[in-house]
Amino acid sequence: MARKRKVPMRKDIVSGEMKPKKELVRIVKNKENDVSIDPTGKKAGRGAYLSLEVAAAKQAQSERVFDQAFGIKIPAEFYEELVQYVDHQAARKELFGDGAK
Repeated sequence: MARKRKVPMRKDIVSGEMKPKKELVRIVKNKENDVSIDPTGKKAGRGAYLSLEVAAAKQAQSERVFDQAFGIKIPAEFYEELVQYVDHQAARKELFGDGAK
């Protein structure tokens, strides 16, 4: 009999909901205060998670939630890149499914 695996859960910084890690994207700030998107979830640094939904990304952009979470001023270009990334990932998920068995 196959054992049921534990699904890692993380909190979405915008909605405050706990969701499976696979449904979120990690945003990471390293020691040099560089903020970047971490698709692998393994970059070194302080991370915060955002749902892979365009509406959540746009809300994060309008409220500048990562400025507050990391305590630094983040350029507007990063938020634009984040919205594009989330939109792309949502489109991929719609096209190819979520890859679940």
